[in-house]
Amino acid sequence: MKKFLNAIDTLLEESLSGFAKAHADIVQFHQQPHFITRTNPTRAGKVALISGGGSGHEPLHTGFVGLGMLDAACPGQVFTSPTPDQMLAAAQAVENGGGVLFIVKNYAGDVMNFEIAAEMLDCANATVLVADDVSLPKNHSTGRRGVAGTLLVEKIVGAAAEQGADLATCKALGDKVNANTASMGLALTSCTVPALGKPTFILAEDEIEMGVGIHGEHGRQTQKLSNANTMVEQLIHAIVEDLQPEKNQQILLHINGFGATPAMELYLVYEIAAQLLQQQGLNIARSLVGNYTTSLDMAGCSITVTLMDDELLALWDAPVHTASLRWHC
Repeated sequence: MKKFLNAIDTLLEESLSGFAKAHADIVQFHQQPHFITRTNPTRAGKVALISGGGSGHEPLHTGFVGLGMLDAACPGQVFTSPTPDQMLAAAQAVENGGGVLFIVKNYAGDVMNFEIAAEMLDCANATVLVADDVSLPKNHSTGRRGVAGTLLVEKIVGAAAEQGADLATCKALGDKVNANTASMGLALTSCTVPALGKPTFILAEDEIEMGVGIHGEHGRQTQKLSNANTMVEQLIHAIVEDLQPEKNQQILLHINGFGATPAMELYLVYEIAAQLLQQQGLNIARSLVGNYTTSLDMAGCSITVTLMDDELLALWDAPVHTASLRWHC
């Protein structure tokens, strides 16, 4: 294993410290327990948005703290849920009279710990559970995983909160975005968790993992490597079959890299996906391409489609200023 690190136990803290120093105009790093907050105070009565999860998915979630998105993010150790005391401390630091909305990816540890924090919090709060991974069936025993669609929820709800929407409105909006979002990914290689020191699974040179998760876990099946057209078509078919969009539906198309896939390949994936979606009569109204919900050093990508309407488009376009997403500021 070759990685930039001093010690596995200090990697996260050193990384967060560097992140906060690099973006000191946007974020502040709090220690013991660890969490990241916006540097500039928000207006009184604004709903506070908090998300988090295991590290290794950067820039999710710390990279999305700032104007128009999150008020705080709670990073756990690599692929490990943050603790309730992190979430509680973050909520108490940013709550400003409008209540707290937790945005939680559907993983058992995240869900349990955020529930504990919510019960301990002495202010109004609600939770949006993100479950956009269509590689798993809707009736899966623990529900579908939250993956790259989390960014869409954080951006759109963050804009609404910035504009003055109340807690109930933000909660309903987050649920709406989640219900209209579908994602699926594939891996060309596994990733190496520093504490493990070796790949989480092994693929032959002519194999890929279809429907992979973002924690280095296996997907729905291992299959032979094929050309980009064939692989992207599989992902798009699963997404469209799940969403069942109508003709002329406006959509947002997000191609997300898992950390080790070059931009050249991600834009190739976008080209193929866009052609396939347009052939089905869909209108790609907005796009986002890049490494946003990663899996350490995994090679591969995911495709996310969100069904958009005028309300969601306006909120997507609203100003945002974070370390990793910014426009109109």
